[in-house]
Amino acid sequence: MNDHWFLILNPIAGNGKSKKNWNKISTSLKSQHIQFSYAFTEYSKHETVLVINAIKNGFTKIISVGGDGTLHHIVNGIMSQNIVESSIIKLAVLPIGTGNDWVKTYNIPTKIENSIAIIKKNNTILQDINKIELDSNEVFYSNNLAGMGYDGYVTYKLNKLKRLGSIAYLLSGLSGLLFYKKTTFKIEINNQTVENKCLMVLIGICKYSAGGMKLTDYTTTSNGLFDITIVKNLSLIDLIRNLPKLYNGKIIHHKKVTTFKSNSIYITPLSSYDKPFIQAEGELIGKGSLKATIIPKAIQFVVP
Repeated sequence: MNDHWFLILNPIAGNGKSKKNWNKISTSLKSQHIQFSYAFTEYSKHETVLVINAIKNGFTKIISVGGDGTLHHIVNGIMSQNIVESSIIKLAVLPIGTGNDWVKTYNIPTKIENSIAIIKKNNTILQDINKIELDSNEVFYSNNLAGMGYDGYVTYKLNKLKRLGSIAYLLSGLSGLLFYKKTTFKIEINNQTVENKCLMVLIGICKYSAGGMKLTDYTTTSNGLFDITIVKNLSLIDLIRNLPKLYNGKIIHHKKVTTFKSNSIYITPLSSYDKPFIQAEGELIGKGSLKATIIPKAIQFVVP
């Protein structure tokens, strides 16, 4: 199976765009002489099961066809299996989703023929992965950006509005600004403990999230450190005034925003009545406390 790819396609990604383009995808792969087997997901998080079974059957080269959620579930399958070392897995992406945030860091194009040409070249980078442990004893993995607070609330709303396409990000964000109640967090990082009333805490590896926002002090995807952003008690007016800075990356210089580099972080909400949502790659993974630890150079991603 050394030269054989296993392709996992989420037929509802991008409001059904992936399924509609299946003939184009398969034809383009064949024209590039890329050998592949494939499976379509049939239910939520089916990607995780499919990728583990593919690895059991000897595949070490995987193609994700869908959005950030599809990629997230495949990464969780790769990281949760113990059949092979995760670092020998090559993972490529055909980005056909709503946000396509992970690919933006690497400038992977959304045009099918161009992203397949990148797979043909087979250039890879070993990227770090975030291991997230919840107080429910569940474990998840993040390849882009995870967070707690406002962004978790926005993800909760976004999942109800995704059928509307890219405008869903704007509507979800506005809903969060109006209705999310800020929470006081106890944050343990770099041998210090801080308590702050926060809008959100973000734990990043890559550069973009939430449909193209730049919310962390991004450095690189493989230095063994998180790019962590703590957004304190920003008001609705603050956010409206600084809206462009959410997209150009300058929000990290706001006086109510603090950034850190660290290989781990512990976050505990001190509210006893309302546990904030936790998200990773726009997927809700739980509520409450979390411990995040970086796994250096965990997966080979195919990049330009």
